[in-house]
Amino acid sequence: MDLALKIDAIGYQGLVRENVSMKKYCTFKAGGEAKYFAEPSNEEELKQLLFTAREMEVKTVVLGNGSNVLFSDAGFDGLVIKIGKGFSEIKIFSKDEEDLVIEAGAGALLSAFGNTIANESFTGAEFCCGIPGSVGGAVFMNAGAYGREMKDIITEVTYIDPKSLNIRKLTNEECEFGYRRSVFEKEGYIVLSAMATLKRGNLSEILNYVNELKNKRTSSQPLELPSAGSTFKRPEGYYAGALIEQAGLKGFAIDHSGAQVSAKHAGFIVNVGGKATATDIYRLINYVIEKVEERCGVKLEPEVRLIGF
Repeated sequence: MDLALKIDAIGYQGLVRENVSMKKYCTFKAGGEAKYFAEPSNEEELKQLLFTAREMEVKTVVLGNGSNVLFSDAGFDGLVIKIGKGFSEIKIFSKDEEDLVIEAGAGALLSAFGNTIANESFTGAEFCCGIPGSVGGAVFMNAGAYGREMKDIITEVTYIDPKSLNIRKLTNEECEFGYRRSVFEKEGYIVLSAMATLKRGNLSEILNYVNELKNKRTSSQPLELPSAGSTFKRPEGYYAGALIEQAGLKGFAIDHSGAQVSAKHAGFIVNVGGKATATDIYRLINYVIEKVEERCGVKLEPEVRLIGF
């Protein structure tokens, strides 16, 4: 019996689909098929998926909004679990003249989380408003922009350990946040929700700052093309985009596949026309790493999660 049939047999009919293209679920618009794919609507379904996959020795990968991942063209010979709508609630716990305490499910869009906070006249999460990922993915990798990161606002995270299936909570300090890393990334824990505390600010100033950041993104980043955001981590003491430009690779393409270093922001690799394969993108990522090290003496590291390569 395969995984989909097993899940059906224990009462979760249709929860697991087979041979699902990852192009539809990743912002790069490239990649092969997942052998199994499921989007649980609650913790019970998630636990059952994890338990059954482990019991049947099926590999699992957890996916948020797919904005920082590239699946190989060979796909993933296992189960992709998308943490989506079933975990997308955003709720305000308390609000007074000084503080807002708010919780967001891992499947909530980070932009929705940031905008909810901004519209309530609280400050500190403006940077979230333009990031295309999910709250869970942002916590997992300690996402950030314009000098702020998730670690600056998160007070508590609820997660599930896929090995024990126990649901636990961690404080900010226990999350081991670092540059684009956390204990969740280190241990493979699955984020279920995150709590944040923000300070009250001036609504017009907050909204003006949100618009200022939005305009910065629009003018400096290739948002009109499929990509996974910043492709490379920032090397200590440098900026990846500046190094790539210094290496003469801004706007560079190996061939006519559609995989290209953005001519707008060299830190982005884009899929022009959505016609590049994952292999095309992967080849270009490695070419950029090789040439930047050769010409600048700095080895870049991908920020994008590469699955199946």
